[in-house]
Amino acid sequence: MKRIGRESIIYTFSPKHKPAEVASPGEYVLFETEDAFGGQVKGEETPPDKLDWSRVDGATGPLYVEGADPGDTLVVDILDIRLQEKGAIAVIPGYGGLSHLEFMPKAKVVRIDGSFVYFNDMRIPIKPMIGTIGVAPEEGEIPAGNPGRHGGNMDVSELGVGKRLYLPVLTEGALLALGDLHAVQADGELCVSAIESPGEVLIRVNLIKGRMPNWPILETSESFQVIAAGKDLDEAVREAAEESIRAIMRAKGIPFEDAYMLGSLLVELKINQVVDPLLGARAKVPKWLVSIYDFLHQRS
Repeated sequence: MKRIGRESIIYTFSPKHKPAEVASPGEYVLFETEDAFGGQVKGEETPPDKLDWSRVDGATGPLYVEGADPGDTLVVDILDIRLQEKGAIAVIPGYGGLSHLEFMPKAKVVRIDGSFVYFNDMRIPIKPMIGTIGVAPEEGEIPAGNPGRHGGNMDVSELGVGKRLYLPVLTEGALLALGDLHAVQADGELCVSAIESPGEVLIRVNLIKGRMPNWPILETSESFQVIAAGKDLDEAVREAAEESIRAIMRAKGIPFEDAYMLGSLLVELKINQVVDPLLGARAKVPKWLVSIYDFLHQRS
């Protein structure tokens, strides 16, 4: 098993980054991650509006996957997520889904155990997830806090243990990085942060050669989910929905009109987050209706 320490942190996804580690298909890799605040929230006295934003939203990596060529699909199995015993959440004026309202900056530090987050006098069941996971683009660089076709800061509440993620390989070796672990987050991540915690993620990497998705695809026990982003939720929903309808067309050999109808009956649209530079949505398609290969295509 390979290990990448949290000292190997990047703040952009880019083909310019030197790999922190190399893995072969089928190999296990453990990523150690810092929290999304960059470890800056030490206690509730920390003013969250005074954070050093150059240290926020880092990701551990990148991992070079041997044999990964542009046009392939990187397959990531999430095998385990272990969080530290403390997490933090903050509200910052001007940020979040209610940024138009006036409120005070505030940080809250909470205890985390194997089952719950302790928020004031409430016990909230934990649901550990990965907020940021992605690959390098073909060229240039993308801030780690942004979602996109490469993955990135998608903040999908279901992206946890036992799930499988399919990412397009856009540059040699894929250059996978991940971070921004959450102990619990609802769809939307309304206030701009969730329960942010350092931790460890164990994954296994594999490849599908010669075919790739247009957007990241999350596989659960019951569905394939197209994870899209846009300048607003309308654009994000359109991107996710169209990709799901195209997959149904390919799977069933039916015209757009019939697949579009099935979309109203079977495809669920969900909000990922409403707080990042690009907003996120996903379309959930039942697994009995499509296969992963209905979402993949040859690189043009």
